[in-house]
Amino acid sequence: MKVYFDNAATTPLHPVVIKEVSQLMASNFGNPSSSHQFGRQAKTLVEQSRKSISNHLNCAPNEIIFTAGGSEADNLILRNAVENLGVKHIITSVIEHHAVLHMIDVLKAECGINVSFVKLSEKGAIDLAHFENLLDDSSQKTLVSLMYINNEIANILPLKKVAELCKIHDTYFHSDTVQGIAHYGINLEDIPVDFIAASAHKFHGPKGVGFAFVRKNCGIKPLLIGGDQEHGARAGTENVHSIAGMALAFDLAIKNLEKDQAYVSHLKKYFIEKIKKTFPKVCFNGTSADLKSSSYVTLNVRFSKEIPMLLFKLDLKGVAVSGGSACQSGSSKGSHVLQAILTPAEAKKSSVRFSFSKFNTLEEVDYCLSVLKELV
Repeated sequence: MKVYFDNAATTPLHPVVIKEVSQLMASNFGNPSSSHQFGRQAKTLVEQSRKSISNHLNCAPNEIIFTAGGSEADNLILRNAVENLGVKHIITSVIEHHAVLHMIDVLKAECGINVSFVKLSEKGAIDLAHFENLLDDSSQKTLVSLMYINNEIANILPLKKVAELCKIHDTYFHSDTVQGIAHYGINLEDIPVDFIAASAHKFHGPKGVGFAFVRKNCGIKPLLIGGDQEHGARAGTENVHSIAGMALAFDLAIKNLEKDQAYVSHLKKYFIEKIKKTFPKVCFNGTSADLKSSSYVTLNVRFSKEIPMLLFKLDLKGVAVSGGSACQSGSSKGSHVLQAILTPAEAKKSSVRFSFSKFNTLEEVDYCLSVLKELV
């Protein structure tokens, strides 16, 4: 049996999306910037996709900017906040995605911005009291950048609470929502966040396409220069069929949200119960075992010892999982998230991130646990 439990890294394409994208690649090949009927047809598809996504988020279509994924969206937002909006101070955490942390490092070196890191609990939760103190003490134009759901330990940020605190303090708020946007409903009319980033391949859409949400009046200047596409916010011919595939995948996810939440939550709960019985000394990183304070998609398990080449051995048995962020899979540095919240001794123990989707089954959970029992 082959089991794919790495859906936080990427999800399999939805069969309906595969069919739609395949048809569009053959039938709708025009350049959206062309004035002839082939171009107009492509342009219409792009704008229909933009409207569909904005309707689900309760925002204006012109607040959606299509990108090549979440990392580009994060980069676009952060650089614009500093270079275009005059931000001099960024408040963030040490467990953000590297698309955020590395860009902040670049902006600090190039633009001399100040950076503050909010304190975390031993489970990786944001210390809201310290966060408020950082907001109170900031005398410069400030941007807060905190991810909605952590991609490794699945902690859920109280998004609306943080957004409201930022609004009270007249502070911009950016959230990388890549791990949560199609797994939980986000109402941008109700939540006063200024910027979010999303990526289609996290919700059964195509790879290489995503979007940034930029609140009206925030302004945006392009990272990529060479054309006036995306209302002047991003040069380059739009990836038409992938944008349409993303809009369809997002539509399917939102329309089936409650059913999918219930099904995947059951898988995760079943996995937790079974792995506790199989390995009584097992621990869970972050709040990932708490079904209320973590994403129902992801579970980060820490075994009681270091198990050499565990991920490789699981792969040989047909079980695909991750030791942390997939973006880190080729690195020997280990997880910066786990290093931030665990003691050095605990961080050395083998941790595995299991992440589920609606295409997984209880039989796959049982097989995975039987393989773990054999290897651990």
